[in-house]
Amino acid sequence: MWELTKSFRFEAAHALPGTALGAASEEIHGHSFRAEVTVRGTPDPLTGMVLDLGLLERSMAEVQKMLDHKLLNKVEALGPPTLENLSRFVWERLQHAGQIARVSIHRDSCGESCTYYGPQG
Repeated sequence: MWELTKSFRFEAAHALPGTALGAASEEIHGHSFRAEVTVRGTPDPLTGMVLDLGLLERSMAEVQKMLDHKLLNKVEALGPPTLENLSRFVWERLQHAGQIARVSIHRDSCGESCTYYGPQG
């Protein structure tokens, strides 16, 4: 079994009202994010690849466009713009691209990340 990880970056703003993070988080503010998408599988004997990276790159570019330089509070179907919801949102939009094992969203400037493994069960 192999795992292959590809990442993309996006810049976005959000506000997180009603948390213990303080008043600053309630105001609109921005972050640099990095999304890591990991696929799991066995390489195809003909291509030698777990997944055609061209297909994954195209799908990731579509998701990046949905998030980059956006106010995340206004992104439809995201919900509150938390790391948890971002990782689920990306996973749901890429699950068709192959055997997605997990999606991690990193906010390196804050030393935070969250990983979503898809629905369990």
